[in-house]
Formats: sequence, structure tokens, C-alpha cells
Amino acid sequence: MDSLILHEDPRSGNCYKIRLTAALLGLPLERRGYDILQGETRTPEFLANVNPNGRIPVLQIGDRFLPESNAACWYLATGSALIPADRLDQANVLRWMFFEQYNHEPNIATLRFWLHFVGEANLSRQQQSQVMAKRFAGEDALALMDAHLAGREWFVGDAPTLADIVLYAYTHVAEAGGFRLADRAHVMAWLARVAALPGYVTME
Repeated sequence: MDSLILHEDPRSGNCYKIRLTAALLGLPLERRGYDILQGETRTPEFLANVNPNGRIPVLQIGDRFLPESNAACWYLATGSALIPADRLDQANVLRWMFFEQYNHEPNIATLRFWLHFVGEANLSRQQQSQVMAKRFAGEDALALMDAHLAGREWFVGDAPTLADIVLYAYTHVAEAGGFRLADRAHVMAWLARVAALPGYVTME
């Protein structure tokens, strides 16, 4: 089997979801850290050798490089129970993974980064003008998740899948972006279930 190297910033939920997927599957994963706040993914060396898009995470598989967090998770989970055998269930896993990248991450993760790491006082005028819209959109995403989890334990089927893993990453730290998780009882119960999975690792 090819060696697996995760090029990451450990503060990133997108990086964490790959690490969590690997941990739940018992896959060894070497880690190489970068500080995105210091521009370490924008250096000529990184752009030439790791990802010309200048972003992390990137999963290195032997001498091949796979950017995009959800693609990396899918690669790791292929052939495991985290991707169900049923075709419709597979499609629904992808549905929630797309939801995470389009509706969830751009709002919940962005506010966490802006408010917790950059600092509200350091935001540009353009960023400040987007805060309220991102808060509303993030609350809508959490409300939809909470409604979906009413009466069910997992997002797809009767067992944890990649849908749960990718949504967990930024949801469980959403309060750092000003979101109140205590108001979402079904989401809170689901977060506890994910954290109880064998092999679970925490975010750093």
C-alpha cells in the first residue's frame, strides 16, 4: 500500500476530517504541517510540488497528490463501511458532502476562521460586510441538519458514513464562529455519537 501523507494546518476542519477518516479506518497517516496564516501554502515550493491552487489539505498517496478534503476522504473510505453499498445511499452521502462544501463550510468555517483566528477587528471592510449574511446562512444549515437528525442517529442509513464525518469537522467547533449549538438538541446528540466512535481522534 502506498504511504499516506497529509499536508495540513491542524487548526483546519477540512484537514481534520481527513485525519478523522483515517483514524476511524485505522489507516496510518504521516502529517506535514503548514501555517496558512503565515502564507506557507503560497510559497513557490508548495505551489510547484504540492498544490498549484495554494491550498490545504492535500493527501499525498505515494508520489501522487490529491487536493480537496472531501475527495481525499472518499479515497480513504472507498471499500469501507463509511461508504454504503446501496447506490442511493451512496448518492445521499455525496448529497451531504456537497451540502457541507456549499452550504455549511463557507459560512460556519469561514466565521470561525475570521472571528477566532483573524479577529473581528482585523477583518477587511468586505469581510465585515459579509459576517451577518454568513451567520444567517450558517444558522440555516444547522437548522436543516437538526431537522434531518430528528428521529434518526446518522445522516444516511443506520450507521455512520462519510456524510457524518465531513459534517462533524466544522460543526463541533461552530461555537468558535459565534453559533450556539446548545439550541440544536438533535445536532448535539449526533455530535456525541460521532465522538464515541471507536478510533475517534480530537481536533487540535
